[in-house]
Amino acid sequence: MKQRQRWRIGVATALLAGVVGLSGCDNQRIAELEEGVATQADVRTKFGEPENIWDAPGGGRIFEYNRQPQGQKNYMITIGADGKMSALRQVLTPENFARVQPGMMMEDLRKLLGKPAKLTPYALKRETEWEWRWVQPPNSPMVFTATLNDDQRVVRSGSSPDRGAEAN
Repeated sequence: MKQRQRWRIGVATALLAGVVGLSGCDNQRIAELEEGVATQADVRTKFGEPENIWDAPGGGRIFEYNRQPQGQKNYMITIGADGKMSALRQVLTPENFARVQPGMMMEDLRKLLGKPAKLTPYALKRETEWEWRWVQPPNSPMVFTATLNDDQRVVRSGSSPDRGAEAN
């Protein structure tokens, strides 16, 4: 039994170190990229291949870099038509969550918040819950949930404490 407990503690420690390391790496990468100066190639060198690429107004593109489910952030990096980075934003924020309204299409939700940490279908209700892990300042782990219907439209949304983070 003690050996199993030590194994669990070791696994938990390794996961925590990975999350902390990922966060620290992101901060370093962000510090090395200057808006209006860094190029698309610089962004790919620092962050790698994006999870998704979206069209942006004016001929630019938005690169999605998601840190779900282990992390608590998602980044959208805008590359202008000139090939330079024009914005780098962490999108899991109360301001963006407030923009999620009933009737919003799934694709618009994904473009706003990035890939969720978890999808849970409820076949009998004909709904699917999308969840994102985030941090409410100063440091409260939270989960934002958007429930979508069969038409892939938001029917309701809200945040609650991240009980899974408290257990770790």
